[in-house]
Amino acid sequence: MNCLQFDILTIFPELFNSPLKEGIISRALSAGQIGVNLHNIRDYTHDRHRTTDDRPFGGGEGMVMKPEPLTDCLKSVQGDGVKGRVILLSPRGKVFSQPVAARLAGFERLILVCGRYEGVDERFSLQSVDEEMSIGDYILTGGELAAMVIIDAVTRLRDGVLGCSESAANDTFSHGLLKHPQYTRPRDFCGAKVPEQLLNGNHGEIEKYRFIESVKVTLKRRPELLKSVVFNRKQLKILAQAGLLKEMQTSVGQKDFSLKKDETAS
Repeated sequence: MNCLQFDILTIFPELFNSPLKEGIISRALSAGQIGVNLHNIRDYTHDRHRTTDDRPFGGGEGMVMKPEPLTDCLKSVQGDGVKGRVILLSPRGKVFSQPVAARLAGFERLILVCGRYEGVDERFSLQSVDEEMSIGDYILTGGELAAMVIIDAVTRLRDGVLGCSESAANDTFSHGLLKHPQYTRPRDFCGAKVPEQLLNGNHGEIEKYRFIESVKVTLKRRPELLKSVVFNRKQLKILAQAGLLKEMQTSVGQKDFSLKKDETAS
């Protein structure tokens, strides 16, 4: 798989220095699996104060990012002929999720525009942005932290980035469920012991136990996620035997969790 290129348009490029130098992201950069270029929007202003924002027409609070510097910066980035996918980080955007991360991981270039203040001029959004994206229903001081979240989540889904190829496939949300509880050494910690099901060496039983625990923790903490999860017949049988199926139906208010088509158990 080719290198995934991230281009970040921001007025605070220094905010990315530390996160890009640590952990998996740093290793992916060193290995040439991803590339990250930071572009200072202020470099594309045309006044001595390097102004990137102005008061909103019609009045109101705060400032709005001007369209000219944003457009000129983006044109410079795309000057190599590779348009990429242009994403504006904005609280009014589509909420970022694991499936969205998986979709973005398929691109060869992502251009992340970090909004600030009360937002960006709508004309820039309409003319230059492919999609707006938010990382949650809360307000940050700018899009830089959101951009870093997207870089991290997308990078780890690229082939070869994680040491274990199954890690990303078995993550929380990858199958619509929260991940099962994890344990490591020692076996006994302050009287709390590792569940025996994880110690018997029976991989089929371990997989079954982890599946049940995954459903339990999802039902307890994020039951709304179960509305979009479908289970095959083997999984439904396991849930019924564990007494979870009726609890799910009651808690979620949904009777059918089965696949729509007649599909054999995997």
